[in-house]
Amino acid sequence: MHAGEPHSGRTELARAPEMASQPRVGQEGPARPTPVRRWWAAAAWIGCGAALFAFLLRISLSRAMNSDGANNALQGWDILHGNVLLHGWIIGDATYYTLELPLYVMTEALFGLHILTCHVVSALTYLIVVACASALAMTGSQGLSRAARCLAVIVVLGSPLLTSPGVGFVLEVPDHTGTSAIMLVSFLLIDRAPDRRFTPPLLCAILTAGQIGDATVRYVAVPAVLLVCAYRVLAARKIRTADTAILLAAAVSVPLTSLMYAAMTHVGAFAMVAPLTTTSPAGQWAHHLVLTLMNIRILFGAVTGPMAVLGLAGTTLGLVCLLAAVFGFSKVVWTWRTARRSEQLLCVAIVVNLAAFAVSTLPQPMNPYEIVAVLPFGAVLAARACVPARPANARSGRVALAVAALAALLPLTAAASLPTAELTDGPLTAWLEAHGLTYGIAGYWDASALTVQSGNQVQVRAVVQPDGKITPYGWETKASWYDPSQHDATFVIGYPNSEVRNLTAAEAERNFGRPTAIYHVAGRIILVYQKNLLNELPPVRAVSPG
Repeated sequence: MHAGEPHSGRTELARAPEMASQPRVGQEGPARPTPVRRWWAAAAWIGCGAALFAFLLRISLSRAMNSDGANNALQGWDILHGNVLLHGWIIGDATYYTLELPLYVMTEALFGLHILTCHVVSALTYLIVVACASALAMTGSQGLSRAARCLAVIVVLGSPLLTSPGVGFVLEVPDHTGTSAIMLVSFLLIDRAPDRRFTPPLLCAILTAGQIGDATVRYVAVPAVLLVCAYRVLAARKIRTADTAILLAAAVSVPLTSLMYAAMTHVGAFAMVAPLTTTSPAGQWAHHLVLTLMNIRILFGAVTGPMAVLGLAGTTLGLVCLLAAVFGFSKVVWTWRTARRSEQLLCVAIVVNLAAFAVSTLPQPMNPYEIVAVLPFGAVLAARACVPARPANARSGRVALAVAALAALLPLTAAASLPTAELTDGPLTAWLEAHGLTYGIAGYWDASALTVQSGNQVQVRAVVQPDGKITPYGWETKASWYDPSQHDATFVIGYPNSEVRNLTAAEAERNFGRPTAIYHVAGRIILVYQKNLLNELPPVRAVSPG
């Protein structure tokens, strides 16, 4: 109190909250954005998202679509035409029923069934992953740091796009990439609203939906939530906490998923192929660890040779992004007790994913599909570690934003400059349609890809030949496709020589006899018959890929 000022303790105490909320004279408080500025900010975010989608779509067009993505497109087409539960379908060990397939439905409702549909969905899926990772990275940041962290995430997620295999692994066919968005959303919910009443039931619903689409959620996200929440409960030495409720919600999601799938099967939903993955012998773990590290490098684009679009510059960028992710991981581990829930969840999820991969039978020299979630998880940790939550001043914030923007544009523009993939099967589908050959059979890599490329005008169904006997391929297929009472298959697409999951002309003749006509089109051999070949195929049975 100043000299001569009357004592008014009660009055001052009553006004304390009001006075505390007001900035002192000469001290600027945080500026609140006006409605106009909010609109401009929203427009900027939407514009950047649209630009990023355009980049991703152009990059996706540099890779040819294959039958894996085509099968997802056909499933979305079936859902769009009323088969919501995919009755009669035999789907692989991941259904992607809760993210990618709904995207296919919406895209096909606008554009129809076409090869472009697959590329649009691929770009949308990756855009969703970028958005979810950015939202998690921006948590707790202010001002220009929010945008800088978002751009840092784009830099890391853009680094694998500088390699041809990287585009296929993370951007093309739905193969666990979209699943990481579901896991990021669950971590974001736990981080931002741990104490809200709706969090446990909503988390349980998200994890259950994720597990229906991909078991990766069960083996990565659920254990991460259980471990982190159990640690926080023990550290708090208190049972009745928000972490206990979250832990229970994650645990309940596992049996709930089984009940949901059983109920769907009971009412006629799709069937799934059981995964063949098992734990490998302990003697192979050291070698698998080396393969895991190799796949991490591929995942971050830190590779050399002809695969790198920008050569040494692209490899260096990938290596920097990988080191930034390692730095972010190490920083969270070092400050574990004070780290945010999301940071702890990301670190544990990375460890669980890599450990499960290394001790399984999955590791191969070029197989990062099963650990693809490590990329966006690492991107979030890198952005949070390398970009401060609040810039020291306006100038440093603008510098950080400019550097991050340039670094983000580098991989996107370089990858977008690659030539568009040629539609090599276009002449074949056009020839088949022109000759009235609209239903036939072929090897896996030809069948659904040709079907989608023709806009479903030419329908080709996948077969395999175990032990020399041609049979329907019970993987990502529909049983009614092989029903001779519904369809009349009159041609076989073969090859001169044996190729993986494709037929040869000699194998077709050995199974179906001499054709009435043989044509050579676009590197294939078309064998035409005057009979329904489906009558000579055994019933379709679920099989694992081989």
